[in-house]
Amino acid sequence: MKTEDFNKLKTQFGYDQGLQSRDDYFNSVILVLLIPINGEYHFVFQKRSAEIRQGGEICFPGGKIDETDDTLESVALRETQEEMGIPADKIEVIGKLNTLVAPMGVIVDAFIGIADITLNELSINKSEVERVIAVPVSYFINNLPEQYSVQVQVHPFLHNEHTGEQTVLLPVVQLGLPETYTKPWGNFRYKVLVYKTDQGVIWGITARMVHEFVQKIEKLQKDAVA
Repeated sequence: MKTEDFNKLKTQFGYDQGLQSRDDYFNSVILVLLIPINGEYHFVFQKRSAEIRQGGEICFPGGKIDETDDTLESVALRETQEEMGIPADKIEVIGKLNTLVAPMGVIVDAFIGIADITLNELSINKSEVERVIAVPVSYFINNLPEQYSVQVQVHPFLHNEHTGEQTVLLPVVQLGLPETYTKPWGNFRYKVLVYKTDQGVIWGITARMVHEFVQKIEKLQKDAVA
């Protein structure tokens, strides 16, 4: 590369470049939905219908990015309207949480939205949502999540449990890589948060979003006292 070409290349780098290899992940966007009930803000979750992926789990409204979506925020609003029947003009988006990169190959962007609507006005999509769950924000402030972990390893092959056959994903021997990489490697422990409520268990990515939201509230309260 010539010097003059390198000088041009320098203009392509900066300090706000986003995430590398984002397209290699399943990209999704959710709305951390809040509704005031009896003078107190509640998180509004949905229990997913049993017939869809991750059926029966509790989560916030959201879904994958569509080619027609202009912005990440528009994804969150579109999915919330499709799943819970809340028009975009009834939601005030007040901010965004940190982007989450999960080790199972998922990237999640989360926006925070306050809905000018009551629970009785919701029109849920029964093909995706079994029911709506509202839990006061104060519950999560007053109750710490339980913490567990899972171990994440890199596997250079796929193993068929039924036939015992292996499909090589990374041809370590043919590439001349160290023999150690013919076996699974890595010993990363990924933290799993769990909140137990009287309406069900909230865990995983949803629990992480709730926890970050609560941490911001606690920081605000500390700053106010200082």
